[in-house]
Amino acid sequence: MNPETAPTLATDPALLGVLNELIGREPIFHRPEWGTTRAHFENMTTADSWEVGASGRPYGREDVLAELERRQQVQTVDVWEAAGFHCRELPKDFYLLT
Repeated sequence: MNPETAPTLATDPALLGVLNELIGREPIFHRPEWGTTRAHFENMTTADSWEVGASGRPYGREDVLAELERRQQVQTVDVWEAAGFHCRELPKDFYLLT
């Protein structure tokens, strides 16, 4: 992305409560308190949801759900660190966390 055309990432101070709530859910699929079964993961996503992996490759919902099920069968410790979050409201009461 060209730095000159990159969006300015800043959270409106009125959205700081929403920002903090969303940060508490990230990374959502690596927090057992939000669920560990396929049914839980399905409830956290929409039918047309998708993600972009660390490689930059997009993954559809079925790919993500299958991988999450696979990870539940293997006892591993995921170490995740995320920082620099920003939040903006898209339509009313719908938020984008970056």
